Amino acid sequence: MNVSRETQERLEIYLELLLKWSPKINLVSPATLKHASTRHFEDSLQVAAMLPDGTQSWVDMGSGGGFPGAVVAIALADQGVDVTLVESDQRKATFLRTVSRETKTPFKVIAKRIEDIPPLNADVVSARALAPLDILLGFADRHLSENGTALFMKGSDWQNEVADARKKWRFTYEPHNSKTQPNAAVLEIGGLSRV
Repeated sequence: MNVSRETQERLEIYLELLLKWSPKINLVSPATLKHASTRHFEDSLQVAAMLPDGTQSWVDMGSGGGFPGAVVAIALADQGVDVTLVESDQRKATFLRTVSRETKTPFKVIAKRIEDIPPLNADVVSARALAPLDILLGFADRHLSENGTALFMKGSDWQNEVADARKKWRFTYEPHNSKTQPNAAVLEIGGLSRV
């Protein structure tokens, strides 16, 4: 995803904050920090590029260090999409609010557990490295609007996760090959209902 100079500058500020804060509160795996530009930022930008037409609200669940949610907010800052990040860890939520302030990118941070907040009725929900797909679909069922789309970043075992999730859920999905991780995929999910 080609980004504007302003977006690139915001992402650079974000990266500096990540490098500064991560050793103190373990925002991402220490082994991935030196490759953060690719491993975390480019990985998240590919999700932002999948923005469905007409999206007004996007909720990132279990945002952690802000991937993909804060990157999505920065990438879509001029497109009028309200982005909300849900992160129950208070220290990580403080970091995310700092990213919003320092990058001058408005997004909301809810520092509560996903299952404890009222339904958010989002056009898009996303998550990365949060939970198995069947659990993510339960969160999506609670927080997605009726015709909403879930974008879940999954590793090389995604096909098994889809098979397991089908035991509890009906859904349509389209796997998009990850541009940054071999055998990984971004699952674009819709038509969600319980079996």
